[in-house]
Amino acid sequence: MALTALRGAIGFLTRIPVGRSDAAWEAFARSPWTFPVVGYVVGGIVALPFLLSGLAPVSIPAPTIALAFVLVVYAATGIAHLDGVADLGDAAVVHGDREERRRVMKDSALGVGGTVALALVVLGLATAALGLAEISTAQNGASSARSGVSTAIGIVVAAEVGAKAATATLVCVGDAAHEGLGSSLTRGSAGRSSAPILALAAPAALLAWPRVLSGLAALLAALATAALIRGWAVRRLGGVSGDVLGATNEIARVAALHAGVIAWTLS
Repeated sequence: MALTALRGAIGFLTRIPVGRSDAAWEAFARSPWTFPVVGYVVGGIVALPFLLSGLAPVSIPAPTIALAFVLVVYAATGIAHLDGVADLGDAAVVHGDREERRRVMKDSALGVGGTVALALVVLGLATAALGLAEISTAQNGASSARSGVSTAIGIVVAAEVGAKAATATLVCVGDAAHEGLGSSLTRGSAGRSSAPILALAAPAALLAWPRVLSGLAALLAALATAALIRGWAVRRLGGVSGDVLGATNEIARVAALHAGVIAWTLS
């Protein structure tokens, strides 16, 4: 069951062609603990541009590394969750009640609010990647250079684990606004299910060693983002939906990356 749930989580959260069966999906829907586990896998994949830049025989410009990171993120995870960002952006600018906001979210047309939200998330990801690239290339000396690369990789993995843990926590503590993807995930989970999620995510803070504060800041920023989005969704939408979960993943990743970079700068 655990292996099937993990396969379902990989199939749902990434573009890796596994876990696309009904059985895998049903096992995943009942196992929110799989979110942070997949976060470790995805984090390792999307950190490859920083690892390869550290191994390259020549210096690679930070903007090039940052662009490669953004491309790898969406190649590995797809853009399905960005649809949630766009829908929440459109709903956020609606001057109406909950029903009107939910109606706008179901509209396939992209509005101004959704456009701005998408632009901010992608820009936020790119600028965070630029900061990480500077961390990985700012050190002098072989050992210091390796330390910079490992710190950047640690922040990336911690941010991805944090984003997945934030989304999973929202699954456990959120109530669905209506029938759909959100309800299919939240229906089988309870608040107590968040304990193993947090336990599995916590070790990610150590991956930015010796800058543990950077990893911890990334995790906490992701979880704080989930709390803020949940509060907004309850007030404005009446609960959590699939769009809210998808947007949480994307926004929490950006917030976590920036928090990790800021913590590194201050430490």
